[in-house]
Amino acid sequence: MSKSKVFAASAVALAMLAGPALAEDLVFQLKNGTNSVLTRFHTSPVGVDKWEDDVFGEQVLNPGETMEITIADGRDVCNYDMRFEFTEDSDLDTTTDTQDLCELGEYTIHE
Repeated sequence: MSKSKVFAASAVALAMLAGPALAEDLVFQLKNGTNSVLTRFHTSPVGVDKWEDDVFGEQVLNPGETMEITIADGRDVCNYDMRFEFTEDSDLDTTTDTQDLCELGEYTIHE
């Protein structure tokens, strides 16, 4: 491979690595202000037609509890759609909302 091709490939690889490092993680407190257990929490940047993975993983958020949420997806956007899912025996339906997560310090989900 010629030196110019190696240099070009290296420059592209370096640019790809440097891009996500510039984006900051989005961190906020999520409080469950309902009387139901919040079992799943999904986010997705506004305009993306597919929900990202469940932020909670194996955890749940019980009524009245607060959890620190970190969105570390490497994106440089602030506006996210959020999806909240509750236990099957809950009276609450799946709820969605859109927020500017860069400006959000705390979010409380209400009934």
